[in-house]
Amino acid sequence: MRNVPQTPLSVDAYRARVAALVPPTPVVELPLADCLGLVLARDVVSPVALPPFDNSAMDGYAVRAEDVAGAGPDTPVTLPVPEDIPAGRTDVVPLAPGTAHRIMTGAPVPPGADSVVKVEDTDGGEQRVVVSAAVAAGTHIRRAGEDVAGGATVLTAGSVLGPARIGLAAAVGRAELPVHRPARVLVLSTGTELVAPGNPLRHGQIYESNGTLLAAATRELGAVPTLLRFVPDDVAAFHDAVAAHAADADLLVTSGGVSAGAYEVVKDALAGQGVEFLRVAIQPGGPQGCGRFGALPVVTLPGNPVSTALSFELFVRPALLAAMGHREAGRPRAVARTTEELRSPAGKRQYRRGHLDGDTVRPVGGPGSHLLASFAASDCLIEVPEGVTVVPAGEQVDVVLLH
Repeated sequence: MRNVPQTPLSVDAYRARVAALVPPTPVVELPLADCLGLVLARDVVSPVALPPFDNSAMDGYAVRAEDVAGAGPDTPVTLPVPEDIPAGRTDVVPLAPGTAHRIMTGAPVPPGADSVVKVEDTDGGEQRVVVSAAVAAGTHIRRAGEDVAGGATVLTAGSVLGPARIGLAAAVGRAELPVHRPARVLVLSTGTELVAPGNPLRHGQIYESNGTLLAAATRELGAVPTLLRFVPDDVAAFHDAVAAHAADADLLVTSGGVSAGAYEVVKDALAGQGVEFLRVAIQPGGPQGCGRFGALPVVTLPGNPVSTALSFELFVRPALLAAMGHREAGRPRAVARTTEELRSPAGKRQYRRGHLDGDTVRPVGGPGSHLLASFAASDCLIEVPEGVTVVPAGEQVDVVLLH
């Protein structure tokens, strides 16, 4: 007899069970180009100041403020220009009193200069320059350490690495960063009725979509999916497919084959092998399973498309994010008023697809677990609690934001 508890688990209890199943990924050093979206594992301390030297904030001329103190449109000051200082020059010559050095943005300010006159306030001369505006000392100079002091912590452990943070790491001289390694997820889609998109269908066949959906959802998190499709409804074939990839996976996620009927290959292959099959008090997506197949953590999702997508969203997504070091693994939530009456089965937490518009939410499609088009057209999930069977139109509901 199959292991089906008499009382379904709550959504929260099952989410916790799946979260406990997926261990943290190891910390690895990766090149900056491979760190986007990953979580920093250790603080980053800058060995240099930013800027590392006083530099010009403008294209113009490095001067002493006292040498151009009387400059104006009607009283221009002319100075000789003995040096050019492009960005990147390292042998900067000190500025002599009564002279100007032509300087570019980002170039080091020469010793002796205390300000920069922007080129728009000059005639742009190369040998001599006519200055038509006075400047105060310090004008248009970026001071060393003004942004970051040497020895300062610039990135903290737990930070999600977006473009700006990766750019900052590069600016302080880091070529690699210690990050939580992306989780490696083996996605297995079973069913002899499945056909690859692009091929003709025969009567009784359907295009395989669950594996594609799960692989995309996995990749969106920054994890690395391996998609196995078209595994036939055969226990030996299932075991062979898993065994061939188990050593390189942190988690196996399957879709389909977990209900109470015949030809449930996932159940037949994993029941009694460390994976428990149960029911969760949720609609859609009641049949679920999780555990270990040998050393490999396994989460088995129901096969109807919306049940698959919703189950990944509620159970697998937060577990993978937490395993990869994310402190915030849940979606943002909101409260809105439903535009239509909602009906939900007693004792189950229902998730309806919806479209949020300001402080109102419109249900999209019905509650059926096969209505994938309505899921694709939604930007949120409407959550109806277990103890509620009717939500009148205009009533406030909790909303889980998907985009």
